[in-house]
Amino acid sequence: MTGYSRSLIGLAIALAGLAGYVDALGFIVLSGQFVSFMSGNMTQMSVSISEGLWSVARVPAAVIVLFLIGIALGTVITHVTERFSIRARKVAVLSVVTTLLVVGSVFSSFDITPGAVTAMALAMGVVNSVFQRDGEVTIGVTYMTGALVKMGQRLTGAFLGGPRWAWLQHFGMCAGLIAGAILGALMHRWIGVHALWPAAVVAAGLIEVAWLVSPSPSAR
Repeated sequence: MTGYSRSLIGLAIALAGLAGYVDALGFIVLSGQFVSFMSGNMTQMSVSISEGLWSVARVPAAVIVLFLIGIALGTVITHVTERFSIRARKVAVLSVVTTLLVVGSVFSSFDITPGAVTAMALAMGVVNSVFQRDGEVTIGVTYMTGALVKMGQRLTGAFLGGPRWAWLQHFGMCAGLIAGAILGALMHRWIGVHALWPAAVVAAGLIEVAWLVSPSPSAR
């Protein structure tokens, strides 16, 4: 997260919250599978394969493939819009994320679970392209293991005389995902299949936020 303004870090935390929200919905709908946490899906797929449960392994395997396609789509979007401003690239990526979540919400509202899960997994892959520098993802907004490791390192560094508050950025990412996941689970309890619509609305709002907080070419 080095080199990013506080406003952009705030956007990253908001996107982590969105990812947590959507992942919680996916976890509930798929009875224990994820739409953004691919490490968990890889573990579950591997355990199922080791036990010969091929039909069970197909579900996480399919979601992993969809997530990869989303990553590819996000990368293509950033490549195609490379000649435009950085804020335009972020807006383009988030516009696709929003569109996918709207499509997923429509499928979900009609109880078309495969369509909803497909759109959700694709959106979670695409959203990781919001923060890129020189073709590489610099802030992964759907996976927090790296952020947790860095938070632990920065906390230890603070005790050893390093920067006192450097860990807060990484804590914010983890807290954002946790808060989003809790809210997602509660919303599913309250409004059921319609719980994906608020995620689409939030994603649409973050398009405006991305436009406002990405003013300079250095803020990729």
